[in-house]
Amino acid sequence: MESAIGVTDAFATIAEAEAALIAHPFDLVIIDRRLPDGDGLSLLPVLRRLRPRPATLVLTALDDPFDIASALDKGADEYVGKPFEPTELVARARAVLRRYSLDALGTTQIGNLVFDLNHRSASVGQKVLEIPRRELAILETLVRRAGRVVQRETLESSVYNINEDIESNALDSHVSRLRRRLREADCDAVIKSVRGIGYMLVSE
Repeated sequence: MESAIGVTDAFATIAEAEAALIAHPFDLVIIDRRLPDGDGLSLLPVLRRLRPRPATLVLTALDDPFDIASALDKGADEYVGKPFEPTELVARARAVLRRYSLDALGTTQIGNLVFDLNHRSASVGQKVLEIPRRELAILETLVRRAGRVVQRETLESSVYNINEDIESNALDSHVSRLRRRLREADCDAVIKSVRGIGYMLVSE
């Protein structure tokens, strides 16, 4: 893990981790839920109070969708179920850290498209684009992973909650309308289809 994402520290209990979090700054905190002195999720309120707040990734064998939703609602940034491949954990950790780096910058630019991550708005040149909520969520997800393929499931989870029924072509319809808005705004960032996998935002 250290060779992949940098220096790491390990703590066996919630009490040890809480003391370390208060005393030292961390970029990323990986929490195991089943710890000797309780549920690792009890650290999330402590993490929310920290400034700057570290990114948070939760590990657990509890793969119930409601457990996952609960962890995310309480402030976790990512969730990895056990068992997992070490390469998956490293990839998820890097993804969370990249998202946090973007948030710290406030805005990111792909071609002439500027996306304000703090205010969740997109603009081309001096013009702020009017984009409906679900299309904006898709665009934000693509912007955060610009230049990489984003799977359909990831995009759908950014738009719909777990209780919503999703029609098979709903995502494609949102993307089609979003493409038209970007094209009409003379945006040179385009959404490309990756057959059978998802979509990718690139600058042309």
